[in-house]
Amino acid sequence: MVARVTHYRIREGKLEEFASTVQSLTAAMDKLAGFRVLLVLRGEESGSRDAMAISVWDSAVDLKNSDNNEFYYDILARVLSCCETFSPMHQREVLVSKFANP
Repeated sequence: MVARVTHYRIREGKLEEFASTVQSLTAAMDKLAGFRVLLVLRGEESGSRDAMAISVWDSAVDLKNSDNNEFYYDILARVLSCCETFSPMHQREVLVSKFANP
């Protein structure tokens, strides 16, 4: 498994729009081959506008193929419009994972 990690700095007053747009992104991600889970974490300080997204995929091929999904990138562009800055997306190997059984 592999993970994609990205850091965001959300624009002032855009936190709810950011979260709502990310929520709509999850429907698109559910349709992508190899997608496992998405976590979006907010900074630990109260009122933080920093966030980190971690998506987990079955393989590097599945992650790379998600780059070709037009709907996914349309919604991702809307997510980025809520942000002052974002880091490049980094791919990481998952060494250990445990997902709850459905």
